[in-house]
Amino acid sequence: MNAVPFILGVNYWPRRKAMYWWSDFDAGEVREEFALIRSLGLQVVRVFLLWDDFQPTPDAVDSTALANLVTVCDIAAEHGLGLDVTFFTGHMSGPNWTPRWLHEPNAVPSENRVLMSGGQIVPGWYRNAFTDPIALAAERLQLQTVVGALKDHPAIWMWNLGNESDLFSIPPSAASGRAWVRDHVAAIRAIDPAHPVTLGLHSASLLDARIGLPIDQVYAETDIGVMHSYPMYMNFLSNPLDPDWVPFTCALSAALSGKPILMEEFGGCTAAPGQDSHIMKTMLDGESRTQFMASEDDLAAYFEAVLPRLVENGSTGAITWCFADYHESLWDRPPCSTSVHERFFGLVRPDGSLKPHAEVIRAFAATQPTVRAIPAWAKLAIAPDEFYADPTQNTIALYHTYLAQKAAATV
Repeated sequence: MNAVPFILGVNYWPRRKAMYWWSDFDAGEVREEFALIRSLGLQVVRVFLLWDDFQPTPDAVDSTALANLVTVCDIAAEHGLGLDVTFFTGHMSGPNWTPRWLHEPNAVPSENRVLMSGGQIVPGWYRNAFTDPIALAAERLQLQTVVGALKDHPAIWMWNLGNESDLFSIPPSAASGRAWVRDHVAAIRAIDPAHPVTLGLHSASLLDARIGLPIDQVYAETDIGVMHSYPMYMNFLSNPLDPDWVPFTCALSAALSGKPILMEEFGGCTAAPGQDSHIMKTMLDGESRTQFMASEDDLAAYFEAVLPRLVENGSTGAITWCFADYHESLWDRPPCSTSVHERFFGLVRPDGSLKPHAEVIRAFAATQPTVRAIPAWAKLAIAPDEFYADPTQNTIALYHTYLAQKAAATV
């Protein structure tokens, strides 16, 4: 049997445009940055179809946005890159970005989160994307239009039904969430049976049974299971750069779903060059918060530890968050103005120079890692119903089990 490459990739927003690139598209910028991505040995780029840009009205996909996406695909193919194309992007980097036709200016917000629409901060809230009839019809239209246009393009690697969708809307129940996934997967497969489909879930889908998108049920309907995971956001971990946490969340997701897992988002925000790791006081959605900022060298050491652990435990790949720190010209606009740490998550600095962890990824890619079978020590025995009866406590207990099993296997 031929070895399967361990996927290495990056989540992409341009460093000079961030979430505003579809409305201010520059093919030369994309070509320059995709060339840099390929030079690091990466194979996959995850791109996000910001919903308001791709469907400013619910009954049509914007022709200019679609043409620009085709150009992105062409540039990716020129550089030998595959695209993880993420639909219905509403939650992104702190704010929620609602299509203007879903927006209800007088609605009471269901959470304290900056709301963007039409490129501006707006009041109110929006209707539920899992249940609103207009939203559901618009979603089907977006799938039909985009998949129909690009199903044969050589740059398409995977279709993705959303980015941490529970942070934008919550389905009324796990059954309705699963049905939404099933219906949308079927819509894609009717047009394109060749490319895999997933939904970009994050650790909340492990830790909170109330969000209606449990790992086992969602990934029963998709071709690929993925996870987004960051130890610095787990208040029960003592080390914000715990190198075993990200691989563990893949192992736990694999146990719940019955299939190997792609780590689709992981990484960390960095302090200024030369600064030590520290806790930064910041604002997030108008509230005072603290945020761990890793020194550039500490984050490089973290990547050096995490990447081989993902290979060792049978994960299928690692897509880092994200391509670039954002240029200072963006710092007065969301998300840089409302979630300050989001300015500093990149592989490259605002001037395009590489951070140390980008070099770690380049060196790791040069080893040409391949996917391994999940070893016995990385397998976790728990039924989904038992797990979701108390997911947070079960996650903590299973993490200790995972570490103990790994330690015993390496004696």
